[in-house]
Amino acid sequence: MKRSKKERQQLLNITIKENPFITDEDLAEKFQVSVQTIRLDRLELSIPELRERIKTVAEKRFEDEVRSLPLEEVIGEIIDIELDRSAISILDVKQEHVFKRNNIARGHHVFAQANSLAVAVINDELALTAKANIQFKRSVKLHERVIAKARVIKIDEVVDRTFVEVTSFVNNELVFTGEFEMYRSNNR
Repeated sequence: MKRSKKERQQLLNITIKENPFITDEDLAEKFQVSVQTIRLDRLELSIPELRERIKTVAEKRFEDEVRSLPLEEVIGEIIDIELDRSAISILDVKQEHVFKRNNIARGHHVFAQANSLAVAVINDELALTAKANIQFKRSVKLHERVIAKARVIKIDEVVDRTFVEVTSFVNNELVFTGEFEMYRSNNR
């Protein structure tokens, strides 16, 4: 049974509220219309595309969890975090991140993603990088997606330091590793 546009849009709105991670393709299949129709419906209803919905959900979910710096200061988008344990962020390499002559990402962007994730994973009001041992494994290029994974290795309460390992990947290929020694206040 074919639904009216109004009915389809109402159901579309409900479906996306229930599952903000549903793709346009899945919606098209569910409502038996084209992907283009779904995109037009979303546009009319002012429903953002999947990527923006994911970002909004992540920001709402993590805004109270990240203590050491505001979410907007994290380089990349945090998609998962468990304070003092682990965190994951995504950085899509865009034109502003690369050298114009060869489309290779400037290293400080890849480092900044890893460093800010190492700060964000710490369950403290104040977390600063005391020392970092980093290694770039290969160049990152324009339009690649860097997935950084932070893991807290050790918390040393005697010297107020947290040791965080960050590994960054492009398509499951290791592109960066870092061992961060992070200063933290003793307010927990």
